Amino acid sequence: MITLVVADDHPVVRDGLRGMFESAPGFAVLGEAADGVAAVDLVVRLDPDVVLMDLRMPGGGGVDAIAELTRRGARTRVLVLTTYDTDTDTLPAIEAGATGYLLKDAPRDELFAAVRAAADGRTVLSPAVASRLVKRVRAPGDEPLSARERGVLALVAKGTSNRDIAKELFISEATVKTHLTHIYGKLGAKDRAAAVATAYGRGILG
Repeated sequence: MITLVVADDHPVVRDGLRGMFESAPGFAVLGEAADGVAAVDLVVRLDPDVVLMDLRMPGGGGVDAIAELTRRGARTRVLVLTTYDTDTDTLPAIEAGATGYLLKDAPRDELFAAVRAAADGRTVLSPAVASRLVKRVRAPGDEPLSARERGVLALVAKGTSNRDIAKELFISEATVKTHLTHIYGKLGAKDRAAAVATAYGRGILG
């Protein structure tokens, strides 16, 4: 059973998400929050597996909430549900420690799969959000990979998970995700597999 908290300032969205997940086997919604501050309090109190986090909420936004949960060392994975792929909070939220991103118009099966993946600690990015992130981080080919980024990518090429990369390099999982975001931007890649293939093609990995 995967437990969730829903954080969104629109009651209709919260009700819709609660109804969707409670009608599906394997999920339980533990609580709802209308802003980031309330979301942090709920997550700390209820310890859900995943929190579905809107980014822009009056009274406390999602990015600040994600950063606070990361600071507190919460085990809960944050899956951002954003309305627009142009949301300017997207990259800061990844750097703050979000596990994944989906647009609110994602099909329900895609949302269920994303929550399961997030609960397992796997990164989930909708294609539209991934594309926007890559373009915003850096135009492809503008800058070579740093030594640390090459090290992260070499471990990715071996199939190493973010958690194990973090352990091997003595950095946090959030930092690994930030490195991967930069790598994707520099290589013009949308995911791990594309980044590895591009790196081999350019001779960065051999």
